[in-house]
Amino acid sequence: MIRVVVIDDQALVRMGLRTLIETEDDLELVAEAADGREGLAAVRRTRPDVVFMDIRMPTLDGLGALHEIAADPALKDVRVVMLTTFELDEYVFEALRMGASGFVLKDAEPEELVRAVRVVAAGESLLSPSVTRRVIERLADPGPRRSAPHPHLDRLTEREREIVAWVATGRSNDEIAAELVVSPATVRTHVSRAMVKLGARDRAQLVVFAVQSGLIR
Repeated sequence: MIRVVVIDDQALVRMGLRTLIETEDDLELVAEAADGREGLAAVRRTRPDVVFMDIRMPTLDGLGALHEIAADPALKDVRVVMLTTFELDEYVFEALRMGASGFVLKDAEPEELVRAVRVVAAGESLLSPSVTRRVIERLADPGPRRSAPHPHLDRLTEREREIVAWVATGRSNDEIAAELVVSPATVRTHVSRAMVKLGARDRAQLVVFAVQSGLIR
């Protein structure tokens, strides 16, 4: 059973997600909240598998709550999916950098929302090609936002670096395997090892680390 918490200041959004989750046999809504502060307390109390959280909320916004979740060792297994109205919301990049596992649009189809829960719970990430490109553009900018390479980059083997670079293009394990003419299991192994070495919570954060470290151009 995948345990879910919904945090959004719009009652209609919470009701829609509640109804959707309750219709799925493998999903369970364990808490919901109308602002980030209340939601953070619910997450700490229930320790869910997945959190659906709005970016813009009163009292404590989604980024603030995400920061608290990512910084709490007791919540290291909690995966956060940010809810947004616009695909290229100005805060999406910051949310990914801080450790969000991805994002979904509030007007997404019901099956896409359900898929989001299952994908993130399985350790994957939700990054559309357009958002992946936007992340790359923002991090490739030579301005003050650009970050230094990851301090543990030298722990990666050449093959791991290569595959992490492919991950940063937004391709799936199967697509990377086809490009490199190896098995998807081999790609998964290299990705998993790279995530451990770099301390990435999931593939979304691995993309950020890869671009910051100059593994792709």
